[in-house]
Amino acid sequence: MGTWPVQDAKAKFSELLMVAETSGPQTITRRGVEKAVIVPIEQWRAINRGSKPTLLEILQSGPQFDLQIPPRGRWKMRKPVGF
Repeated sequence: MGTWPVQDAKAKFSELLMVAETSGPQTITRRGVEKAVIVPIEQWRAINRGSKPTLLEILQSGPQFDLQIPPRGRWKMRKPVGF
């Protein structure tokens, strides 16, 4: 894994992407402190395949029911209160 100072990463972004594709993840540092990692998209997708499901996915994977909802009755609506 290579390390790039942020100034070099900005100046040579195309080269950084090419190196990440061919050599694997590249670390970007600011003032010597690791701040980010550029990874090839295939590796990113492989990492995210094992991610936790969203709430929507959990709810949609549950049992499905046919609910018989009765029609609304003919209830009289109250008149609006005037001020």
